[in-house]
Amino acid sequence: MSIQVEQVRKNFGDFVAVDNVSLSIQSGELTALLGPSGSGKTTLLRLIAGLEQTDSGRIIFHGEDISHQHVSERGVGFVFQHYALFKNMTVFENVAFGLTVKPRKFRPSAAQIKQKVHRLLELVQLDWTADRYPSQLSGGQRQRIALARALAVEPKVLLLDEPFGALDAKVRAELRRWLRRLHDEIHVTSVFVTHDQEEALEVADRIVVMNKGRIEQDGTPEQVYDNPANPFVYEFLGTVNLFHARVRHGDTLVNTNSSDQPASQAEVELPGFAYVRPHEIEVVLQAEADTIAARLELITVVGPVVRLELQADGAERVVHVELNKEQFKKLGLSVGQQVFLKPRYSRVFLGEGI
Repeated sequence: MSIQVEQVRKNFGDFVAVDNVSLSIQSGELTALLGPSGSGKTTLLRLIAGLEQTDSGRIIFHGEDISHQHVSERGVGFVFQHYALFKNMTVFENVAFGLTVKPRKFRPSAAQIKQKVHRLLELVQLDWTADRYPSQLSGGQRQRIALARALAVEPKVLLLDEPFGALDAKVRAELRRWLRRLHDEIHVTSVFVTHDQEEALEVADRIVVMNKGRIEQDGTPEQVYDNPANPFVYEFLGTVNLFHARVRHGDTLVNTNSSDQPASQAEVELPGFAYVRPHEIEVVLQAEADTIAARLELITVVGPVVRLELQADGAERVVHVELNKEQFKKLGLSVGQQVFLKPRYSRVFLGEGI
């Protein structure tokens, strides 16, 4: 089931939540709507579901304009952040609920419902919980039951609103891997909202980065991470360092300890910022060509990774560097030491950054 969003706009009073957004989602795709709070991602999801109505524009499912259809007619399954399970019903009854409330002529028989519910519980690896109540399950288990309930009505589209946001970090990491495997098995067109960059990069086929009601970038996880469209996307997808830079004749000059030749009056020099991720910076102990002098201020060891914070010449703010433990031990670094930074890769945006 493909989804087309065409020039959709939604206001809440004077606030523009979704600003003329157009988006195409292919059948069977798992798409992440990623962005900070207030970026419009949840509103867009609710517009696709029919829980909110558009002010203008169209929403099309597989060639059919469903913009004015009620949520009950759209064939969507919705999974909320806080499970929304019925506390007074067993797990079996929760999963079966959508089937038991169908009009009589569309309702499966009791035997068919029982078979389908047990098949779904096996799919989410919780068939042993059928007679339990939600209060007897962990948060991760409850979320998997909520997903089984959404799948029970065989939705055309599965929509998930920050489905793992209420869970602790370890359970969240386990569930997102499980969701990826489940999606590869069932191939239902799915859209999920998240503000967790790592979650989107790990789970999604495509990532739609949103900001202030608009789409900043739309692409595969690799495209979005490796080739950010603008400074906002670069900043939002993890930690990034900013260095003052100048572009002359197409060459980038990052502020370094090397003595750049001053530009002649005939040369045009454009100011900008070089964006460099922490793992893309090499630390050396002696000044070399195109290195940046810095003083080490903080060392933090996180498992196999050592994170450094430094004050550097030409940097807009504190510089973050990530090394593995072997590199760190080889360098013999200590707080207060002067070192030199060598960016291995940088992306330059002209202007004042963000």
